[in-house]
Amino acid sequence: MTRRRWIADTWTLQGDRPNTAALTGEQASHLARVLRAQPGQIFDVVAGGFLHRAEVTTVSPEKVEFTMHEELEADAALPLHLYLAVFKFDHLEWAIEKATELGVATITPILARRTEKHLAQAAAKRVERWRRIAHEASQQSRRTDVPTITDPIALKLALEKEQSPTRILLSETEQNTTLAEALSQGTATALAIGPEGGWTQDEMNLFTQHQWIHVTLGPRILRAETAAIAAIAIAGTYL
Repeated sequence: MTRRRWIADTWTLQGDRPNTAALTGEQASHLARVLRAQPGQIFDVVAGGFLHRAEVTTVSPEKVEFTMHEELEADAALPLHLYLAVFKFDHLEWAIEKATELGVATITPILARRTEKHLAQAAAKRVERWRRIAHEASQQSRRTDVPTITDPIALKLALEKEQSPTRILLSETEQNTTLAEALSQGTATALAIGPEGGWTQDEMNLFTQHQWIHVTLGPRILRAETAAIAAIAIAGTYL
């Protein structure tokens, strides 16, 4: 039977590896009150990027402590930085959850020209919720890390910071270059998904100036969240 996996809130090190770990807050409360964990139970616990078989030592609704035993083999995250233009929050949160399950390393919410004004204004207050969604999705999908969810940022500033060797823009106007062709080199990749209504021409020009490759996912017009998941799934076969 597959053991339940948890991502520790705190841990201590022996050398460069964790030897104890703990869950606090909502995680501890759920494990103690709902799952009724007892000392001696064994779970998989991620701490400091390392996955271990771990034994519960103390249990309370405020804190559950573990002793770490042998290290287990773990899969690395995809070297993929996903740029998601901010769109309707319920759809965006679904995309963040599924992108996490598919293994992306970083997600950056982008404030695009066509991001609705009230969403752009509210985005900064939603980041902690998005990080909790990513944390829960990481545990559910048995990841050994949690993707970084950055603070929302304007497109121009984001493009100036991005250093990935391969930078890909999903574009409704591109007809010939496919995502698979752009990913053929298999290097660390940045991938941008536009807002409802798409990128403006000025934004498209900005991507071009920063040497992003414009690609197509095919002839159909996809919702932003659908395009994100389709693109990540394709990227996962190359990265």
